[in-house]
Amino acid sequence: MTVTNRQSGTNVYEVADGIYLINTPVVIDGAGGFSFNQYLIADEEPLLFHTGPRKMFPLVCEAVASVLPVKSLRYIGLSHVEADECGSLNEWLAVAAQAIPLCGTVAALVSIGDLADRAPRALADGERLSLGKHTVRWFDTPHLPHAWECGFLMEERTSTLLCGDLFTQGGADLPPVTESDILGPSEAFRHGMDYFSHTKNARAMLERLASTNPTILACMHGSAWRGNGALLLRALADSLSK
Repeated sequence: MTVTNRQSGTNVYEVADGIYLINTPVVIDGAGGFSFNQYLIADEEPLLFHTGPRKMFPLVCEAVASVLPVKSLRYIGLSHVEADECGSLNEWLAVAAQAIPLCGTVAALVSIGDLADRAPRALADGERLSLGKHTVRWFDTPHLPHAWECGFLMEERTSTLLCGDLFTQGGADLPPVTESDILGPSEAFRHGMDYFSHTKNARAMLERLASTNPTILACMHGSAWRGNGALLLRALADSLSK
């Protein structure tokens, strides 16, 4: 792990070949801690998945620059429209002249086509995009865990699922990658602050994600997880149906 900003604790860790976790821990007085993660895929056409909130832009930009030139970014991806997913989208477009937003078709239609300073590249459900050595595939997951436009990216070469707000874990001092249980902590967090929409289609969507057999679950809050991702996604489906 490389700490790129000692004041904030922002750090970078390679979770899979060419895929870097950028993590900024936040300590909240009296309420424990939380963390914000972004994922950078370093390739011929680099992709940053999630931007972090707008006020966190200098920290994330500094971290990206420790891996590759910021101006080389080609895609700024997002799961859905919230501040931690795309709050600094236009700041990124300003410093990376060749970059464009990358999102699902619904997000492009209802939000990003208007909010972003450059037109987005909209991915259809199941569509693949080559970045060079890496290939990402978009999965529509409306209302899982929330937002009509929600979706996730699967990086097929490394079997890494960029799974957004699934398996959100509280805490500001967690390892970048773990093989320990994250379902228990994430479900405890959900029960305390329920951010799921509880769509009736959750099980079918989680089963579809499980069928990709991910070995890394790249969570946006807390540790990334290494192991049998299909098993863990199905366990989440069971927990949500109780």
